[in-house]
Amino acid sequence: MLTAVTGINWGDEGKGRVIDLLAEQADIVVRYQGGNNAGHTVVTDQGKFVLNLLPSGILHPDVVCVLGDGMVVDLEHLSNEISQIQAKGITVNPEHLKLSKRATISMPWHKIQDELEENRLAKTGSAFGSTRRGIAYAYSDKYRKKTIRLGDLLHLNEENIKSRLKTMLDAKNLELAGCYHQEPMSYPALLSWCEKQALQFAPYITDTSDYLNAALAQGKKVVLEAQLGAMRDIDYGIFPYTSSSSTISAYGPIGAGIPGQPLDHVVGVLKAYSTCVGAGPFVAEKAMSETWQEILRQSGGEYGAATGRPRRVGPFDAVASRYGLKCQNADLIALTKLDVLCTMKEIPVITGYKKGNIQMTEFDPMENLKTTHL
Repeated sequence: MLTAVTGINWGDEGKGRVIDLLAEQADIVVRYQGGNNAGHTVVTDQGKFVLNLLPSGILHPDVVCVLGDGMVVDLEHLSNEISQIQAKGITVNPEHLKLSKRATISMPWHKIQDELEENRLAKTGSAFGSTRRGIAYAYSDKYRKKTIRLGDLLHLNEENIKSRLKTMLDAKNLELAGCYHQEPMSYPALLSWCEKQALQFAPYITDTSDYLNAALAQGKKVVLEAQLGAMRDIDYGIFPYTSSSSTISAYGPIGAGIPGQPLDHVVGVLKAYSTCVGAGPFVAEKAMSETWQEILRQSGGEYGAATGRPRRVGPFDAVASRYGLKCQNADLIALTKLDVLCTMKEIPVITGYKKGNIQMTEFDPMENLKTTHL
């Protein structure tokens, strides 16, 4: 059985806890897109875990976790994340965690580019609210064919890989020196960095497509874990204030490395109210007073798992949620954090928008609208 767990809104819906619950009955959990630019928070008897790259199933000793083809992987961050959960008693080894040889490596310069460009844009008030973790630049270089994949770390002694590294480095130094006046990076330093990553992660890197297809053929239960939500999808979200990957369930089998496998179920995760981290249109925050928002933020602990930034908050948005459910094609819904609203005498719900004098009940991700009625 193949089940995708996806976010219906802007992310932060509580997918981590839903996947943790499903993992109790699953054999494999697969992250299929994104990088370490968002996080899933899971609380267990062993403590609180914030997972940016590792699938939420990593907390279950009998579950195999996979980082899929569609991800961009910051290996230094992954190493730190593994160390942090190992310190809390979680076992991580190549039998428990598998990295797709086709997943893209987030290179050291991607974070540098992200930081430099976001700082440049901030001077004119044009910043996107990036997490500054290099995700957009990793995906950009993936499609420009100017980065390497995890499987390439197994072949660093081959001349074609060395040649590609040199070509990539030459191009990147031109960008960083020409656009941002940075000192050039050296090839020996780059090769040394790659060798260090290979030494640690080579045992984990494998053909996860073969592994997953074989598992499904044996009747095993596989859960696909999405990052963020429909509103942050690169194609169907509030562009350009989106992530750089597809958060949609239909991409799940592709990003997991099993494009020929159909989904049996899609679990759409909704929060009982609206939250959003980062820039871009967010109608819900216009519906209530700042005092109401701060009370909700404090009650729900609404701070980004990856960044710690206070989340923008508002009432449940039925209009945006219908759009998200349509995008995700969810046949099952998981509603989270309803208990946070238990102290309210009345629970507000957004049922319509306003554009000028026009009443609207359909969500358009390209419009910055106002709430018209609750």
